[in-house]
Amino acid sequence: MTTTVFGKTVNYTVQPGDYYWLISQKYSLDFHQLMRDNNGYSNPYLYVGRTLKVTYDDSNRILHRVEAGHTFWKISDYYKVDLIELMALNNADQKPYLAVGELVIVPKKQTQSTGAYVTYINYTVKQGDIIWDIAVNHGIPYTELLEANQLNEYSSIYPGMVLKVPVHHVPVKSTPGGQYGEYLDWWTEAQYVIPINKTFTVRDYYSGKTWKMKRTIGANHADCEPVTYQDSQMIKSVWGGSFSWARRPVLIWVDGRQIAASMSAMPHDIQYITNNGITGHIDIHFANSTRHSDGQIDYDHQYNIKVAAGKYK
Repeated sequence: MTTTVFGKTVNYTVQPGDYYWLISQKYSLDFHQLMRDNNGYSNPYLYVGRTLKVTYDDSNRILHRVEAGHTFWKISDYYKVDLIELMALNNADQKPYLAVGELVIVPKKQTQSTGAYVTYINYTVKQGDIIWDIAVNHGIPYTELLEANQLNEYSSIYPGMVLKVPVHHVPVKSTPGGQYGEYLDWWTEAQYVIPINKTFTVRDYYSGKTWKMKRTIGANHADCEPVTYQDSQMIKSVWGGSFSWARRPVLIWVDGRQIAASMSAMPHDIQYITNNGITGHIDIHFANSTRHSDGQIDYDHQYNIKVAAGKYK
């Protein structure tokens, strides 16, 4: 979801029946500030579709400007707030549908620590080492290793050089029950539990069928490949006999942990494993992961992840 609301000012599109006092009351705005910002004293009349500048106190809320395709569910998921609370705050029982350009009041939540933490180890560069391989072998993104050592993509390394390597510690999270997976944030947790070159078991949440996969690449989410031909055939059977972009909730079994995820089943792009029944890799998403194509959240994937985590029953 894209939004331009970061701070104390946002544009608002005038809706039918609006007038300055009503807008100020609806969004708890300073009436006089609203009038001054929009020359309201010299021109107090509003017309539908006009854009107003709205200044507000963002210490405990956000005013989200609705764009095409936005719903209360998408907004609640984007800001990680309770859907029922969001709808009640905006009197959604009286107006459940959103218009492009109107504002939705979103309560601000304090960022909570995931419990994950980072330590560092030293690695002495050997003859033939390259930065990419060092990062992959230690289960961290290439860019993270560069940043930790104040290097860039054009930097050279040499035998005997000592690099500082981040080590991520991701504690096990509780779940509502044994049938659900840990809800791990992709950026701070899941990508380190399931690093590149990690092999794991996938279990379809609904059918219970399982197969083996390996994460071979992927930055915004995990790009994975079935390990064998039989694994590819199992995937195809779960998706109704053919490969598909349809998303399904899945559980990832790795190193004694069970992680909530969502998977599509359409092979595409780069491939590392051969003779496994597909050409390309398959996408697996985790909490807050994004698409590689545009860097945006895929809401169908995020919904499935919450199903697998027991957040939607």
